[in-house]
Amino acid sequence: MFKFLQKIGKAIMVPVAVLPAAAILLGIGYWIDPTGWGANNAAAAILIKAGGAVIDNIAILFAVGIAYGMSKDKNGAAALAGLVGYKVLTTLLSPGAVAQIQNIDVANVSAAFAKIENPFIGILVGVVTAVTYNKFKDVELHKTLSFFSGRRLVPIIIAAGMIPIALILMYVWPAVFGGLVAFGTTISKMGPLGAGIYGFLNRLLISVGLHHALNAVFWFDVAGINDIGNYLSNTPRIVNGVNTTGMYMAGFFPIMMFGLVGAAAAFVKTAKPENRAKISSIMIAAGFTAFFTGVTEPIEFAFMFVAPGLYLIHAVLTGLSLYIAATMHWTAGFAFSGGFIDFVLSSRSEMANKPYMLIVMGLVFMVVYYLLFVTIINKFNLKTPGREDAEEDAEEVSAPTSHTETAQLILEYLGGSENLTDIDNCATRLRLEVKDQSLVQKDKIKKITSGVLTPGKTSVQVIVGPHVEFVCDELKRLAK
Repeated sequence: MFKFLQKIGKAIMVPVAVLPAAAILLGIGYWIDPTGWGANNAAAAILIKAGGAVIDNIAILFAVGIAYGMSKDKNGAAALAGLVGYKVLTTLLSPGAVAQIQNIDVANVSAAFAKIENPFIGILVGVVTAVTYNKFKDVELHKTLSFFSGRRLVPIIIAAGMIPIALILMYVWPAVFGGLVAFGTTISKMGPLGAGIYGFLNRLLISVGLHHALNAVFWFDVAGINDIGNYLSNTPRIVNGVNTTGMYMAGFFPIMMFGLVGAAAAFVKTAKPENRAKISSIMIAAGFTAFFTGVTEPIEFAFMFVAPGLYLIHAVLTGLSLYIAATMHWTAGFAFSGGFIDFVLSSRSEMANKPYMLIVMGLVFMVVYYLLFVTIINKFNLKTPGREDAEEDAEEVSAPTSHTETAQLILEYLGGSENLTDIDNCATRLRLEVKDQSLVQKDKIKKITSGVLTPGKTSVQVIVGPHVEFVCDELKRLAK
């Protein structure tokens, strides 16, 4: 079950990866016309409308993207089936259809069905579609029906299968929707404290890849918060007389752009003299990635498991950052992550409020991270990057210079192609299945990547970074 949830978390990154396109279009549009939102400039109107087309259809993107992302062969037929399933389910659960099926007045239909086109339903459809696709994509029908065999059969099964699901949700969805709204409302009513709790949990769940499920509640329109959608569309969300749009994003900027850069500098400072040059090159690249793109996993996985107490402090500091930003009402937003690119694009939005103060706060957090990490690492002699025991560094491994070379070394250290049963990737990690985990040379893999973890008896995850897709493609080619 845990592995299945991880697959869902990984697949969610497929539709989420589309959001930067919306952010760029909307960001440039708002820069051109920050007051009229397209009313004063035709070019701005085109860009804002184009970006809005993505944001307004995020639920469909979830259904299509997850169906594709969880399919074993990453075939477009799975995505098509996801679209079919989404349209059938949401049509059957629209207020008018529910009223007709239940033979009641549309005014008596639960308000939950007015919100049926949401990311939660998109995720549900995507998961059901992917499971169905993987099971029936190779089915062969009798020769008289052979045209509908294999992948062509899946949309038919999905269209029919959504009918009983719709009938079940007709009675279950109001309770589920009410629960999600209650959870989101409870957190949002806590104001800045709720934002801090969310930030703390967000970092903790990264270790198991389930933070995306938590993010969906706060960033998208699952429980009525929709922080990303509201920010990009300049829609205020008033809670207790205060506009909370951006509350669940702003505090990430100081951590991702500055705090973790301070942590990276601390790892360089505390590394053994003979390892400092090597660690510097790794941490400079990881810090650059974190600052500009907000992708922080290469740094976080470098100490998440070797120094869990230190990582807990990182989670607390992240929560504190969101709490401070929310308390002071300093806001900025993103479509992908809290990096410099998103910061610049979002800074002229109507929803932005003193975004420059997030930079000031970030510089303070960078110093705090650096001093705190250096002190704790030295005091407790933590085995953070560059401080491994001598025997662990006995055998030198040359750093790869290309994606192909990286894939070749990873394949070798995983025990060869005969030990690999499945190869996949998410935003920054290779997600692999092996026959015999004892053949995996973790120490060597750590020397050429940002880290490795084994969440299951046959599961291996290698932290590569934002370029993981290229390494994954090469690994698949080499493992054939």
